[in-house]
Amino acid sequence: MLQLDAERPARSARDRGRIGLAVAGGGPIGGMWELGALHALADSIDGLDLTDLHVYVGVSSGSFLAAGLANSLDTAEMARIFLTGDSREAVFHPESFVRPAVFEYLRRASGLPRMMLDWAGDMARNPLNARLSDAAFRLGSLLPTGLFDNESVEAFLRGIFTGPGRSNDFRELDHRLFLIAVELDSGQAVRLGGPGLEDVPISRAVAASAALPGLYPPVKIGDRWYVDGALARTLHASAALDQGATLVFAVNPLVPYNANRAPDTGCGAPEGLIRDGLPALLSQTFRTLLTSRMRTGLGKYAQAYPQADMLLFEPRADEVELFFTNLFSYSHRRRVAELAWRVVRADLRRNAESLQPLLARHGLALHHERLAETERSLEASLRLHPARDAATASLNAALNDLDGALRRRKTTASATPKPASGRGQSATGR
Repeated sequence: MLQLDAERPARSARDRGRIGLAVAGGGPIGGMWELGALHALADSIDGLDLTDLHVYVGVSSGSFLAAGLANSLDTAEMARIFLTGDSREAVFHPESFVRPAVFEYLRRASGLPRMMLDWAGDMARNPLNARLSDAAFRLGSLLPTGLFDNESVEAFLRGIFTGPGRSNDFRELDHRLFLIAVELDSGQAVRLGGPGLEDVPISRAVAASAALPGLYPPVKIGDRWYVDGALARTLHASAALDQGATLVFAVNPLVPYNANRAPDTGCGAPEGLIRDGLPALLSQTFRTLLTSRMRTGLGKYAQAYPQADMLLFEPRADEVELFFTNLFSYSHRRRVAELAWRVVRADLRRNAESLQPLLARHGLALHHERLAETERSLEASLRLHPARDAATASLNAALNDLDGALRRRKTTASATPKPASGRGQSATGR
């Protein structure tokens, strides 16, 4: 756990509510690690309500979790949706996230006749300049931009976010939500939900933020195409800090694997990654690049936002199971989430002495009794948060809507200047 803070006095009551969350990407398995980590934080920190924060930032798979929390979908309910399958809110079918992008295949294949005609014309006009590499380059344009269909992903999320008490509209949320994507034609990162991009449906913004090139096709929003936000930067915590967050909880599931440390843990790890060939090499390279960029950004945050505290939670570098689990496999999601639960709780226990004053500055405290239960599992913790039936969910949604309306009315009233009283005018007249 990385902790960025300085010795500061306790926050005012107003500042204590300015807590942000930044959730990085990491594929489906990375998202399940983040879900386990977030549930551990919600369970172990008194005063921390992850569905009622000042600002949320999500990147790639982290955008699923950030959007859910901003929509009052707590970690316990998301665990039931994605891990245990006993949620009354939604039914999760992993196969819908890896459904072949048939229409993308057909759309690309339909360009084959025209491509062949163009190539034949070039051959006829310039037979001496025709090269096999040119033909290979032309054929490359027929390859699909993604293997899996993200329209089914968006449909699943749209069904959740249009339910009672939730919204698929950034502008209707009670909290700021930014989902990071990269505009394909410029390579620039954008904050979906930010100025000029508030009218994008949240479900579509999530699909765009998680459109990892080669696996999911780019997502069209307006007249532009967007891909995975992690291509620009891993965490994008600056989006939360720019909104005035004074404490940011950050979660990142991807760190380079340290094979040199693994034998000391008795995990039965291989002696070196070279034995596992290209997949292990690519995974280590990808993780190393993302971590390097993130560390550079964290160093800048400390200088650019000296008023803010940040807590970053990551896996241990010797987590064999997490490294050697396919990032796009759903079969191990429960074990990975349980692993994150244990790692984060152990981090909180180990750093309790330094965390207590930091959390106190923001009106939070460690739940020592729960942390002392070292054998308690993630699934056991779900029994503390029983699933709601339909009637309870509808009532809770109505209460959330009422609470949000009252808060907005109070904010508007406090921002409206009060007219001068008659007594004041009379005194002035004298």
